[in-house]
Amino acid sequence: MRKIGILLVTVVLALAGIVAVSTTASATPPNIPSESTARYELYNLRVAPDGSSSGYSRDKFPHWITISGSCNTRETVLKRDGTSVVTDSSCYPTSGRWYSPYDGATWYAASDVDIDHVVPLANAWRTGASGWTTTKRQQFANDLSNPQLIAVTDNVNQSKGDQSPATWKPPRTAYWCTYAKMWIHVKYRYSLTINSTEEDQLYRMLSYC
Repeated sequence: MRKIGILLVTVVLALAGIVAVSTTASATPPNIPSESTARYELYNLRVAPDGSSSGYSRDKFPHWITISGSCNTRETVLKRDGTSVVTDSSCYPTSGRWYSPYDGATWYAASDVDIDHVVPLANAWRTGASGWTTTKRQQFANDLSNPQLIAVTDNVNQSKGDQSPATWKPPRTAYWCTYAKMWIHVKYRYSLTINSTEEDQLYRMLSYC
């Protein structure tokens, strides 16, 4: 009887143009390094003053590209990081639950959630991406293979802006270790530089591991 009930629910959802895509999901982006690996990567990052923001535009980092079917990068991360996410036929999340590890808040509407670029696009521009091809900048802005994208509370993401750990950290100190490991790995993976204050703060954040 239970299997028949599940089947009937699935059929009703399909007829309504709604598809259940996830009942459980991890809020953790992929390939977050261990503390020891993060310390190795941090030690091997090149320390240099940030470059200029001259010429920067978000348009130079084409993002929210189509990933699969009608799902773009944002929708893919919302499904990955959410719990019990339901989408319509265009892949827009109509319901679900999203836990934001930056501040510990839980949201029930996708409109309350932003997809944070852990290393902001403007910061990447100032630390090496200004010399990249558009193809590489697109890869960076839509990277689902490294810990570069995460679903978080929208106004927390907006308060971060394009700041590095030199001047901004997640409100929850319990997440500082993980955030530092994500930041370091992305910078290491893309050979981006860090400034000296950023370096000091990242070492401090790793002490919370």
